[in-house]
Amino acid sequence: MTVRELFEKAIQVGMDNDPRGRDIVQRELDDRKGDFEKLEEKEKEYFDQGSLKNPYPDSSILYATGEEEVRGAIVGIDMEVGEVAITHAMREKGEPVDLIIGHHPEGRAYARLYEVMGMQADILARFGLPINVAETLLEKRIGEVERRLLPANHARAVDAARLLGIPMINLHTPADNMVATHLQKRFDSEGPRKLEDILDMLLEEPEYREAKREGAGPKIILGSPKRQAGKVFVDMTGGTEGAKGIFSGMVQSGINTIVGMHFSDDHRKEAEKYHMNMVIAGHISSDNVGLNLLFDAVSGRDGVKYYEASGFRRFTRL
Repeated sequence: MTVRELFEKAIQVGMDNDPRGRDIVQRELDDRKGDFEKLEEKEKEYFDQGSLKNPYPDSSILYATGEEEVRGAIVGIDMEVGEVAITHAMREKGEPVDLIIGHHPEGRAYARLYEVMGMQADILARFGLPINVAETLLEKRIGEVERRLLPANHARAVDAARLLGIPMINLHTPADNMVATHLQKRFDSEGPRKLEDILDMLLEEPEYREAKREGAGPKIILGSPKRQAGKVFVDMTGGTEGAKGIFSGMVQSGINTIVGMHFSDDHRKEAEKYHMNMVIAGHISSDNVGLNLLFDAVSGRDGVKYYEASGFRRFTRL
């Protein structure tokens, strides 16, 4: 397949597995099209027209025509300048590495990371949190993340890929959607009784077993193994950590346990006030689950050769 075919299929699969539901994602795209049509011509120059089909601005074709054939792709959680140089060296040795796939955003996808955070409000609304409360609390946090990103040097890795002539894309929210939906469905259907049951369920996934062997396995950071899990919410998509103030609303909506990739100490302390349980599944390992599920859906077992780099390990469920 070509770079564009791979990327566009990944976006569609990510939309199909969006925790908000495909109908809400499509409505967002329809709204964006309406906003574009209302713009004056001079403003349309700055509008990302790719966003009319791609609802995830933190995922992008960063450098490519899109028509390049992909036999092999090097994949990593963070594909930065060093990884781009490694890719160049592999190509010089004759390896068919036609594409760099990063998970975490680089370039314009990094600059626009904060734009996907609004989806967190719709996800929480599906769990019973009033949408006005969720949106109000998230607005402040989104502003914080936007201001943090403003001074960053977004272009370094993409510039390295451009100078070496290596196509580069990144897939962030589509992969995060995959792991969030996969785990939420498992918890909803299997109903873990205690926190230790959540850990056992996570360790049934090969990526979490590998992480545990490497000393970075799932861990309870609030609660104890014998505590009842109650209603479990998987918090793994929507750009980055949400607002600290959201925990009071979560409790009111009936959520008892949060399973996430990572939580700051400030978030943990705030959740502790409301006697919530918190389980860290693992950041890099969860990113791996999402990417592997995505690649299974996009290219199958044999469609593309994936080279492991920067924390990525390929496990297929096919």
